[in-house]
Amino acid sequence: MKTPPHAEPTPAEMRRTALYSTLMLVPSGKVVTYGQLADWAGLGRAARWVGRTLSQLPEDTRLPWHRVLAAGGRISLPAGSVSGDEQRARLRSEGLRIVNNRVDIQVHGWRPIEHCG
Repeated sequence: MKTPPHAEPTPAEMRRTALYSTLMLVPSGKVVTYGQLADWAGLGRAARWVGRTLSQLPEDTRLPWHRVLAAGGRISLPAGSVSGDEQRARLRSEGLRIVNNRVDIQVHGWRPIEHCG
């Protein structure tokens, strides 16, 4: 019995892989915006696509989705929602302060160049 040739990944799979691989690099206690994550993953101006894609992750994902915020460090998930409350709890457990539904991106923003040694 012959093994079928390895199927090439689709463009959509390659985009998701780039997104997930970049997201896995964001260290504990740091955050990025949807737009930054898209840019650093080589996806251009795909902030909305990043948000939609992350919203479809399975509940048991190990990706640190909670470290991704809207522009200016704003938490876009509503307080009182299951995922919004979980995001806030996870961020607080990593030592981030949330004031007026925002994380100070100047203090807690991830800058990949600073973490590359």
